[in-house]
Amino acid sequence: MSDQNQIKKGEDFEKQAEKKLKGWAFFGSKHEDAADLYEKAANFYKLGKSWDQAGAVYVKLAECFLKLDSKHEAANAFADAAHCYKKTNTTECITRLEQSLDLFMEIGRLGMSARYCKEIAELYEQEQNLEKAMVYYDKAVDLYQGEEVNSSANQCRLKIAQYAAELEQYQKAIEIYEDIAKQALNNNLLKYGVRGHLLNAGICQLCKGDVVAITNALEKYEDLDPTFSGSREYKLLTALAASIDEEDVEKFTDAIKEFDSITKLDAWKTTLLLRVKEMLKAKEMEDDDLT
Repeated sequence: MSDQNQIKKGEDFEKQAEKKLKGWAFFGSKHEDAADLYEKAANFYKLGKSWDQAGAVYVKLAECFLKLDSKHEAANAFADAAHCYKKTNTTECITRLEQSLDLFMEIGRLGMSARYCKEIAELYEQEQNLEKAMVYYDKAVDLYQGEEVNSSANQCRLKIAQYAAELEQYQKAIEIYEDIAKQALNNNLLKYGVRGHLLNAGICQLCKGDVVAITNALEKYEDLDPTFSGSREYKLLTALAASIDEEDVEKFTDAIKEFDSITKLDAWKTTLLLRVKEMLKAKEMEDDDLT
């Protein structure tokens, strides 16, 4: 619940700030004085849980800092505005994060820029706008790589691969999963994740429905990681590829059930494998019609 007393205090400080900006300043800067008052107003609005008012005042604070040519402070104020709007208005939140991001880019704070790119991507994700989310994850990847924060870059790349596959951009997803698997092989801490990345890449190969490409990919994965051919992931992909080649829906379903009984398939894999199954069913019906 909002606290009216705190909101009232916030409104009083905001009015004082507006008055400062309209007046003359003989000593110091009226923008500096107004900025102090806006900051106090924003804090009281936050205490009163009046998030829209707090967000709007942080925007005014950012504008004061821009007048003072304090870009770093302005960027922080836009980010503060965004985090208030996050509770009430996603569109406004994204707008203010973009302003913060632009300023951090301008002053060369690439780490902060990457962080806010990722945050914008996550907001678009919540809104189910996967195309936009991918654009901002992509920007974050470039920035993280520029700062050599490769673990964060790869987290963002995995998100891009996930959504690329959901949007049927299978080749893009395959390239990312294969590249991250290659990187992980050279890192003792990440080696355990290689099979998962190759399984994801393999499932995307299945979605393309090209049996020759699937077979070639599996050979490539064996060369990449000699232990892969002894894994359950490899056996699953091989069985699924064979069932596609034979156009056998029952065999396809049995291979998934067997794998799933030991290692539960997540929603993403299940969705993609259902697409492959539907494709297989349609082929089977097509062949029945021809006979």
